[in-house]
Parts: sequence; structure tokens; C-alpha cells
Amino acid sequence: MELILKYFPDLSEDQQTKFRKLEELYKDWNLKINVVSRKDIDELYLRHVLHSLGIAKVQQFNANAKILDVGTGGGFPGIPLAILFPETNFHLVDSIGKKIKVVEEVSEGLQLQNVKTTNARVEEIKGQFDFIVSRAVAAMPTFVHWTKGKIAKKSNHELKNGILYLKGGDLSEELKEYRTAKTYNLIDYFEEDFFDTKKVVHLPIKYKG
Repeated sequence: MELILKYFPDLSEDQQTKFRKLEELYKDWNLKINVVSRKDIDELYLRHVLHSLGIAKVQQFNANAKILDVGTGGGFPGIPLAILFPETNFHLVDSIGKKIKVVEEVSEGLQLQNVKTTNARVEEIKGQFDFIVSRAVAAMPTFVHWTKGKIAKKSNHELKNGILYLKGGDLSEELKEYRTAKTYNLIDYFEEDFFDTKKVVHLPIKYKG
């Protein structure tokens, strides 16, 4: 928890309480439904919570913005971001039912009012969103294909509406066809070695005008 406060020192009491409760909730649910590896559960705040919050270092979300978390797994990056931005609407989607069950239980345990969950493939989700967030569920071209038509045209944030993707390693090949993509190195924001190769990729929506 100290790790979160180190980089986000202005959290309200309520936000601090929710972040503290995360570990207990995930440890409890992970015993019943294994969604986080043993190693990762011991380093939950570094490998999952702070990693998810890397998106917030690149873009702060406005009140009433709509964010879609695709392939959320156990609720990352959506749950930590929903705690950080209580006025923002988050829709967490995963095609695996047991994972969404954990997300629902954790969300309920934290009394998050700004989280909606759906057990479905992203192609089945209706509506449009300011940003689509995810943690490396597929190569970028595949992900772009899955999420086509789901990004709202009107941008109200510093960054243009689009995809904010947590990825690692060398992305030059994967992103070569996306000239508008911008990569942010998380090591520029967080000093822990874990973030050496971790990045946030922003791919703005493009429309043929």
C-alpha cells in the first residue's frame, strides 16, 4: 500500500481504504477461483495495482467519461482505475465467466458505484467509449479489430479518444502500421525494476474525414 501512496500521495481516506482492502479481497477470492498467479498475489500492489495505475500517469480521466476495460481478467486495469477515478464510468468485460465473478465480488466488496461488468466478448458490447483500456490481451492489430467502432468521436481529454494499452517489451514490429501510436515508458514514472520494459501505448482513434 505504501507503494501506491508513494506515487499517488493525494488519495482520499476512502480511496486509501479501498486500495488497502484490495489485497484481502483478492487473496480470499483467489483461493476459491484462481485468477492471479501465486507469485503475483504476493506482489499484488506492484504487479497489478500500480501497473494498472500507469495509465493514470499518461491520462487522467474526467468525471462522467466512459472507459471500457477489455479482457479485464481479475479486474485489471479497471478496478484500480475505478478507485482512482470515482466519478468516471468503467465497464469491465471478459469472456471468461469465473473471472467476471471475481471482478463482481471485489467490486461489491469495495462498494464501487462506478463499475459495470459483463461476461461477453468485446464484439458483443454496445455503445461507445472515450477510452478502451487493456493489459496486453492480444497483439495490437487484433485488438484494434475487436474494438472497431467502440470509440466515441468527440474527445474531451488531453489525449485524443482511443486505446490505452499496457504492454511490455519491443513493440516496434507490432506498432509499425500505427504511425499515430505513442509509447510511454512506465519506468519514467515508477522507479521499480518491474517497470523497466513496461509501457502504455496510446493509439488515438482516426477517422477519415
